[in-house]
Amino acid sequence: MRTLHVGLTGGIGAGKSAVAARLADHGAVVLDADLAARAVVEPGTDALAAVVEAFGEGVLAGDGSLDRAALAELVFSDTARREELNRIIHPRVRAWMAERAAAAPEGSIVVQDIPLLVEGGLVPLFDFVIVVDARDEVRIDRLVRLRGMSREQAESRIAAQAPRERRNAAADRVIENDGTQAELVEAVGALWRELTGRRDGS
Repeated sequence: MRTLHVGLTGGIGAGKSAVAARLADHGAVVLDADLAARAVVEPGTDALAAVVEAFGEGVLAGDGSLDRAALAELVFSDTARREELNRIIHPRVRAWMAERAAAAPEGSIVVQDIPLLVEGGLVPLFDFVIVVDARDEVRIDRLVRLRGMSREQAESRIAAQAPRERRNAAADRVIENDGTQAELVEAVGALWRELTGRRDGS
Protein backbone atom coordinates (compact mmCIF):
# COMPACT_ATOMS: atom_id res chain seq x y z
CA MET A 1 0.00 0.00 0.00
CA ARG A 2 1.69 3.17 -1.18
CA THR A 3 1.25 6.74 0.04
CA LEU A 4 -1.04 8.74 -2.26
CA HIS A 5 -0.20 12.44 -2.70
CA VAL A 6 -3.27 14.54 -3.45
CA GLY A 7 -3.51 18.22 -4.34
CA LEU A 8 -6.69 20.04 -3.31
CA THR A 9 -7.60 23.47 -4.65
CA GLY A 10 -10.53 25.63 -5.62
CA GLY A 11 -11.49 29.24 -6.14
CA ILE A 12 -12.16 31.47 -3.15
CA GLY A 13 -15.60 30.78 -1.72
CA ALA A 14 -15.99 27.42 -3.46
CA GLY A 15 -15.80 25.44 -0.20
CA LYS A 16 -12.32 23.92 -0.39
CA SER A 17 -11.87 24.06 3.39
CA ALA A 18 -15.13 22.15 3.92
CA VAL A 19 -13.91 19.38 1.60
CA ALA A 20 -10.53 19.31 3.36
CA ALA A 21 -12.24 18.94 6.76
CA ARG A 22 -14.36 16.04 5.54
CA LEU A 23 -11.35 14.29 3.99
CA ALA A 24 -9.60 14.65 7.36
CA ASP A 25 -12.64 13.07 9.03
CA HIS A 26 -12.25 10.10 6.67
CA GLY A 27 -8.61 9.72 7.71
CA ALA A 28 -6.59 11.81 5.25
CA VAL A 29 -3.45 13.60 6.43
CA VAL A 30 -4.39 17.18 5.50
CA LEU A 31 -1.69 19.84 5.14
CA ASP A 32 -2.92 23.43 4.84
CA ALA A 33 -0.84 25.90 2.79
CA ASP A 34 -2.46 28.86 4.57
CA LEU A 35 -1.34 27.41 7.92
CA ALA A 36 2.13 26.85 6.46
CA ALA A 37 2.25 30.46 5.23
CA ARG A 38 1.60 31.63 8.80
CA ALA A 39 4.12 29.23 10.33
CA VAL A 40 7.02 30.23 8.08
CA VAL A 41 6.77 33.93 9.06
CA GLU A 42 6.48 33.50 12.82
CA PRO A 43 8.73 35.82 14.88
CA GLY A 44 12.35 34.77 14.70
CA THR A 45 12.13 33.11 11.28
CA ASP A 46 14.37 34.01 8.38
CA ALA A 47 11.26 34.51 6.23
CA LEU A 48 9.92 37.24 8.53
CA ALA A 49 13.32 38.94 8.48
CA ALA A 50 13.30 38.81 4.67
CA VAL A 51 9.77 40.27 4.52
CA VAL A 52 10.77 43.16 6.81
CA GLU A 53 13.91 43.79 4.76
CA ALA A 54 11.85 43.92 1.55
CA PHE A 55 8.78 45.82 2.81
CA GLY A 56 9.93 47.77 5.87
CA GLU A 57 9.23 47.79 9.61
CA GLY A 58 5.67 48.98 8.91
CA VAL A 59 4.60 45.37 8.23
CA LEU A 60 5.28 44.41 11.86
CA ALA A 61 2.67 44.50 14.62
CA GLY A 62 3.52 45.87 18.06
CA ASP A 63 4.45 42.41 19.36
CA GLY A 64 6.94 41.79 16.55
CA SER A 65 4.67 39.46 14.57
CA LEU A 66 3.69 40.05 10.95
CA ASP A 67 0.84 42.54 10.47
CA ARG A 68 -0.92 40.71 7.66
CA ALA A 69 -3.38 43.50 6.96
CA ALA A 70 -0.58 46.05 6.55
CA LEU A 71 1.33 43.71 4.23
CA ALA A 72 -1.80 42.93 2.20
CA GLU A 73 -2.39 46.64 1.74
CA LEU A 74 1.08 46.99 0.20
CA VAL A 75 0.92 44.04 -2.19
CA PHE A 76 -2.69 43.41 -3.21
CA SER A 77 -2.86 45.91 -6.07
CA ASP A 78 0.87 45.90 -6.93
CA THR A 79 1.81 42.88 -9.03
CA ALA A 80 5.57 43.42 -8.77
CA ARG A 81 5.49 43.67 -4.97
CA ARG A 82 3.17 40.67 -4.71
CA GLU A 83 5.62 38.63 -6.82
CA GLU A 84 8.46 39.79 -4.57
CA LEU A 85 6.53 38.56 -1.52
CA ASN A 86 5.73 35.26 -3.25
CA ARG A 87 9.45 34.71 -3.96
CA ILE A 88 10.09 34.91 -0.23
CA ILE A 89 7.11 32.91 1.04
CA HIS A 90 6.29 30.25 -1.57
CA PRO A 91 9.56 28.23 -1.51
CA ARG A 92 9.41 28.09 2.29
CA VAL A 93 5.76 27.02 2.25
CA ARG A 94 6.54 24.27 -0.26
CA ALA A 95 9.43 23.06 1.91
CA TRP A 96 7.19 23.10 5.04
CA MET A 97 4.52 21.07 3.23
CA ALA A 98 6.99 18.64 1.62
CA GLU A 99 8.68 17.93 4.95
CA ARG A 100 5.37 17.03 6.58
CA ALA A 101 4.16 15.05 3.58
CA ALA A 102 7.36 12.99 3.70
CA ALA A 103 6.82 12.33 7.42
CA ALA A 104 3.31 10.88 6.92
CA PRO A 105 2.98 7.15 7.69
CA GLU A 106 3.42 4.79 4.75
CA GLY A 107 0.09 4.16 3.05
CA SER A 108 -1.40 7.53 4.03
CA ILE A 109 -3.54 9.64 1.76
CA VAL A 110 -1.80 12.99 2.07
CA VAL A 111 -3.93 15.94 0.94
CA GLN A 112 -2.19 19.26 0.41
CA ASP A 113 -4.74 22.10 0.53
CA ILE A 114 -3.22 24.80 -1.72
CA PRO A 115 -5.30 27.79 -2.90
CA LEU A 116 -3.01 28.64 -5.85
CA LEU A 117 -2.04 25.09 -6.84
CA VAL A 118 -2.85 25.61 -10.52
CA GLU A 119 -1.52 29.17 -10.71
CA GLY A 120 1.71 28.04 -9.06
CA GLY A 121 2.31 25.26 -11.60
CA LEU A 122 2.24 22.58 -8.87
CA VAL A 123 -0.10 20.07 -10.57
CA PRO A 124 2.74 17.70 -11.66
CA LEU A 125 3.79 17.21 -8.01
CA PHE A 126 0.66 15.19 -7.20
CA ASP A 127 -0.73 11.75 -7.99
CA PHE A 128 -4.26 13.14 -8.04
CA VAL A 129 -5.70 16.67 -8.14
CA ILE A 130 -9.11 17.68 -6.75
CA VAL A 131 -10.75 21.00 -7.62
CA VAL A 132 -13.72 22.24 -5.58
CA ASP A 133 -15.96 24.38 -7.76
CA ALA A 134 -19.11 26.46 -7.41
CA ARG A 135 -20.87 29.01 -9.59
CA ASP A 136 -19.58 32.57 -9.24
CA GLU A 137 -22.90 33.81 -7.82
CA VAL A 138 -22.77 31.15 -5.10
CA ARG A 139 -19.17 32.06 -4.26
CA ILE A 140 -19.93 35.79 -4.12
CA ASP A 141 -22.89 35.13 -1.83
CA ARG A 142 -20.69 33.08 0.54
CA LEU A 143 -17.95 35.71 0.61
CA VAL A 144 -20.43 38.49 1.38
CA ARG A 145 -22.46 36.48 3.89
CA LEU A 146 -19.73 34.50 5.65
CA ARG A 147 -16.61 36.66 5.31
CA GLY A 148 -18.14 40.14 5.46
CA MET A 149 -16.86 41.28 2.07
CA SER A 150 -18.67 43.76 -0.12
CA ARG A 151 -19.85 42.43 -3.47
CA GLU A 152 -17.10 44.47 -5.19
CA GLN A 153 -14.41 42.98 -2.93
CA ALA A 154 -15.70 39.47 -3.57
CA GLU A 155 -15.75 39.98 -7.34
CA SER A 156 -12.21 41.40 -7.34
CA ARG A 157 -10.86 38.48 -5.27
CA ILE A 158 -12.46 36.00 -7.68
CA ALA A 159 -11.10 37.90 -10.70
CA ALA A 160 -7.56 37.83 -9.24
CA GLN A 161 -7.48 34.01 -9.34
CA ALA A 162 -7.18 31.67 -12.31
CA PRO A 163 -10.37 31.31 -14.38
CA ARG A 164 -12.44 28.35 -13.21
CA GLU A 165 -12.11 26.69 -16.66
CA ARG A 166 -8.32 26.62 -16.29
CA ARG A 167 -8.54 25.28 -12.73
CA ASN A 168 -11.11 22.62 -13.60
CA ALA A 169 -9.10 21.49 -16.65
CA ALA A 170 -6.21 20.60 -14.31
CA ALA A 171 -8.37 18.36 -12.10
CA ASP A 172 -8.58 14.59 -11.95
CA ARG A 173 -11.85 15.12 -10.09
CA VAL A 174 -14.06 18.23 -9.78
CA ILE A 175 -16.31 18.42 -6.72
CA GLU A 176 -19.33 20.62 -7.45
CA ASN A 177 -20.28 22.47 -4.28
CA ASP A 178 -23.37 24.45 -5.30
CA GLY A 179 -25.81 22.33 -3.32
CA THR A 180 -26.57 21.21 0.22
CA GLN A 181 -24.26 20.03 2.99
CA ALA A 182 -25.71 16.53 2.59
CA GLU A 183 -24.80 16.52 -1.11
CA LEU A 184 -21.25 17.61 -0.28
CA VAL A 185 -20.89 14.89 2.36
CA GLU A 186 -22.05 12.30 -0.19
CA ALA A 187 -19.68 13.63 -2.87
CA VAL A 188 -16.69 13.54 -0.52
CA GLY A 189 -17.60 10.02 0.57
CA ALA A 190 -17.51 8.88 -3.06
CA LEU A 191 -14.24 10.76 -3.56
CA TRP A 192 -12.69 9.03 -0.53
CA ARG A 193 -13.62 5.62 -1.93
CA GLU A 194 -11.94 6.60 -5.22
CA LEU A 195 -8.79 7.78 -3.42
CA THR A 196 -8.47 4.65 -1.30
CA GLY A 197 -8.96 2.54 -4.43
CA ARG A 198 -6.12 4.39 -6.15
CA ARG A 199 -3.86 4.06 -3.12
CA ASP A 200 -4.57 0.34 -2.87
CA GLY A 201 -4.09 -0.17 -6.60
CA SER A 202 -7.65 -1.28 -7.28
